[in-house]
Formats: sequence, structure tokens, C-alpha cells
Amino acid sequence: MITLYGFAVSNYYNRVKLALMEKGVPFIEELVYTAKDAMKQGSPIGKIPFIKTEEGRTLSESAVILDYLEDRYPKKPLLPQDPYAAAKVRELATFMDLYLELPARELYAEAFFNGKVSDEVKTTAKSRLKRGIDGFAKMALFSPYIAGEHFTLADCAAIVHLPLVSLATTRIYGDDFLAETPAREYVKTMNQRPSMQKINADRKANQEMILNLRRAQ
Repeated sequence: MITLYGFAVSNYYNRVKLALMEKGVPFIEELVYTAKDAMKQGSPIGKIPFIKTEEGRTLSESAVILDYLEDRYPKKPLLPQDPYAAAKVRELATFMDLYLELPARELYAEAFFNGKVSDEVKTTAKSRLKRGIDGFAKMALFSPYIAGEHFTLADCAAIVHLPLVSLATTRIYGDDFLAETPAREYVKTMNQRPSMQKINADRKANQEMILNLRRAQ
């Protein structure tokens, strides 16, 4: 059985977890929330998530893990069979990683963790996000899923990234940068899926667990 390492507060962890659940692949979870512990378990530079395969081999980077799952467990695919259509799904998922989540991540310290982000970082992130969201609005289909009629790996990225982008921009700039897209209704619909209900419940429980662990240290 696959072991998924990390913690359920991480959007990239939940991206892999969602794919595992939607594909019906049995797995167990192992809590790892520090870089030191992650490196001990097998992550090359202490990043999460990473997995241990059924054969006991480790694999990191969420996009790579998702490609592995598609190849290793093809019974319930999350990519179209047509090579071009599959590439378009990967393109959209990668676009959200690089041009939505990555610049939004620059804001997380202040938006979510009581830290402080400089005005310069905020200005740069705003420009990058505006440009990225303009491109995203041209690519995302929302019909009803992010890449078309079927749930795909792009949805595994969208449902964990879009709420963070909306919340971070609202808290930092007083404006949800995704408000002009159908993202809000999409997230609401996606959160009705049993897999997402489970992920959201686990995320809340894991967040409280980590806070308690840190208080005890």
C-alpha cells in the first residue's frame, strides 16, 4: 500500500491525497511536518508531500507523483486518453502552480501566519497574480470541471490552490482577485464531493493537531 507523507494543511499534500481518493488507490498517511523529519523519511530536501510506493521506493514532487499514479494505477484515469487533451490538462495544472499559487505564496506569511510581507513583495506579487489570473481566465473552462466535462488532475490542483489565492488576495489587498471568474461557484461545487469533504475535515483536524504539537514543544 502507498504511504503518503506530509500534513493535511498543505495544499500540495491534499492535491496528491485527492488524486489517490478519486482514483480509488488504497493508501495510508504518515504525519511529517518538519523538513528534518521529512529528510529522515526519504524526501531529498525535506519537502512534502512525498510517497513511498507499494514496493517501498520514495518519490517526491506532487506533479511527478500524480504522473506516477496515472501510469501505475490506470484503472480510473484522471487524464484523457488523447495525448493532446492530456497535455492540455497538465498545462492548466502547471499554469496554476506557477502563475497563481507561486506568486500568492509570497503573501501567505502575512495572510495566514501573522507574519509581515514587505510592500515591495506585495506590489510584485500583485502584478504577477493579475497577469496569471488573466491567462487562467482564458484557459479554465469550468464546464463543469476546470478543464472540461470530466474531473481531471487539473481539478486536483484547482481545488487546493484557488481558495488560497482568493483568501490571500482578499486579506492582503482587500480584493478577491478571482472574483471575476467562476472560481467561487466551482469551489463550492467541488467541496460537495465526498473526497473533498474528507480532505477539508482532515485539514481542520490536522491543523489543530499541529498547533497542539508546537505548543507542547
